[in-house]
Amino acid sequence: MMVSLQGEEYFTAQEACAALGVKLSTLYSYVNRGLVTSYRQGIRRQRLYRQSEIEALLDVTPSSRDTVRTEIPLAESWTCEH
Repeated sequence: MMVSLQGEEYFTAQEACAALGVKLSTLYSYVNRGLVTSYRQGIRRQRLYRQSEIEALLDVTPSSRDTVRTEIPLAESWTCEH
């Protein structure tokens, strides 16, 4: 039941969770961290989530464990002795 308001598409919380493959508590955590904004629909308590923001989160991929790691030099090499 996606909602369309002023040409913008919004997911309900359940739809956003389904799209992201996360639990409702995780979606709320994303809102608290500022990754996604929730919008109140009218005077109801129902929250909506902009489809474009949810889809943008899907484009973010975690870093791979196979990436090349840069070796950090030993602390002894950080200082210059004069």
